[in-house]
Amino acid sequence: MASKAGPSCRLVFCLLISAAVLRPGLGWYTVNSAYGDTIIMPCRLDVPHNLMFGKWKYEKPDGSPVFIAFRSSTKKSVQYDDVPEYKDRLSLSENYTLSISNARISDEKRFVCMLVTEDNVFEAPTTVKVFKQPSKPEIVSKAPFLETEQLKQLGDCISKDSYPDGNITWYRNGKVLQPLEGVVVIIFKKQMDPVTQLYTMTSSLEYKATKADIQMPFTCSVTYFGPSGQKTVHSEQAIFDIYYPTEQVTIQVLPSKNAIKEGDNITLKCLGNGNPPPEEFVFYLPGQPEGIRSSNTYTLTDVRRNATGDYKCSLIDKRSMIASTAITVHYLDLSLNPSGEVTKQIGDALPVSCTISASRNATVVWMKDNIRLRSSPSFSSLHYQDAGNYVCETALQEVEGLKKRESLTLIVEGKPQIKMTKKTDPSGLSKTIICHVEGFPKPAIQWTITGSGSVINQAKESPYINGRYYSKIIISPEENVTLTCTAENQLERTVNSLNVSANENREKVNDQAKLIVGIVVGLLLAALVAGVVYWLYMKKSKTASKHVNKDLGNLEENKKLEENNHKTEA
Repeated sequence: MASKAGPSCRLVFCLLISAAVLRPGLGWYTVNSAYGDTIIMPCRLDVPHNLMFGKWKYEKPDGSPVFIAFRSSTKKSVQYDDVPEYKDRLSLSENYTLSISNARISDEKRFVCMLVTEDNVFEAPTTVKVFKQPSKPEIVSKAPFLETEQLKQLGDCISKDSYPDGNITWYRNGKVLQPLEGVVVIIFKKQMDPVTQLYTMTSSLEYKATKADIQMPFTCSVTYFGPSGQKTVHSEQAIFDIYYPTEQVTIQVLPSKNAIKEGDNITLKCLGNGNPPPEEFVFYLPGQPEGIRSSNTYTLTDVRRNATGDYKCSLIDKRSMIASTAITVHYLDLSLNPSGEVTKQIGDALPVSCTISASRNATVVWMKDNIRLRSSPSFSSLHYQDAGNYVCETALQEVEGLKKRESLTLIVEGKPQIKMTKKTDPSGLSKTIICHVEGFPKPAIQWTITGSGSVINQAKESPYINGRYYSKIIISPEENVTLTCTAENQLERTVNSLNVSANENREKVNDQAKLIVGIVVGLLLAALVAGVVYWLYMKKSKTASKHVNKDLGNLEENKKLEENNHKTEA
């Protein structure tokens, strides 16, 4: 059972302690331990057979001993001295191995194992080294941005709770940063906590950035010694926004300057390649010597063709740094002469022109009644078929939505014109009379027979096409007649007549009819005579048949009488 040793020692021990000797062959021995772990120190002495007790001590900086543990070889009891810093932390085994739990920095001492016999004291010293791994380094107090050509505080790399103290290294894109006057300045400092005796290392970096540092990672590391040797721990990457001045100005046009047309809105956008980009610019418009101060955009609304020209922008504080662009406001004008609804007379001449004025070569298309024409219309003498709806359409292919069109509705009027024709049927029994009419608006046709004035309603009409159509009737006159065709529209009433003679073949037809009737009657009489002859013939044939039958009957009766006579005789 462990107990505390008293303030005094036995006489033998006190006498022998001054005569303690170091066992030959035992040199300095070091035990490395991690902070917070258990320190295990073997005694490294062979236990003598006449051992009285074993004892552990440590040496103060001035060399004076401090006894901390005692174990008797006979009683097997353990006693721990009243040393506050080792209270409840010591453990002494039967082979005199001393263990110290929860290693601290203050445990870095020279400990000595002592084995005491009646006539000697043997010692084996052990040096304890305690190591504490520092915290992972962290870049703090980071600059919100770095500026080119300016030496600026980038940040501090800090690592805490290290023992012994470590060393901090800075890296740019994985390569070590070496101090360079005016470009890389590194200031290192360390501080020890008086209570824990642990070190905090801080390294401050001042850095002059360039545009090459854009998106470049910066890191730092701490190198320290541990129980198993030297180790290094790296921080997380830090990427800094690099500020640099504008070196070039550009100007943009929205929408694309190749497709700007009259009536559009134009937005000019000025850009500087610095970081951060400039927020204000001066815009110069065509014909305006004084610039307009604005944000990075300037908008013109409902532009006209006179807005074509060079547009410029520059920095406010560096007007010599300027950008320019040429803008063309596309336009398209169309003039159709004549246009709208135009009424002309048949045979008139009508010059038609479609004049185009455009910022570029434009395509022109003519349409009539939604059908594309091969060429532009030209009328030296109008016809009814020339009437219709004409459209002249033009467009700029390169500019979407830029097209114009105008229309001409042409009406061709004419007084009714009549031409009458007749055609006799090959049989000679009928005649076809046709009244050809031309005119617009469509004339109405009326037939009459001269003398009686009656209207013939059996006429048939053709379709009205291109101002023309006809009406025809079929007649078989028994006497000479005059047919009158009347055509009338809003312009005029026109009348034309045609004499139609009676059919010349009518008498011949009557003679032929009489001949046919005579033939038919003759055929009927012949058929009647033949029928009478045939009847007489049939009647005579029947009388002869009766006489023959009678003679045959008499023969049969005579034959039967003869047969009966023969039977009687027998």
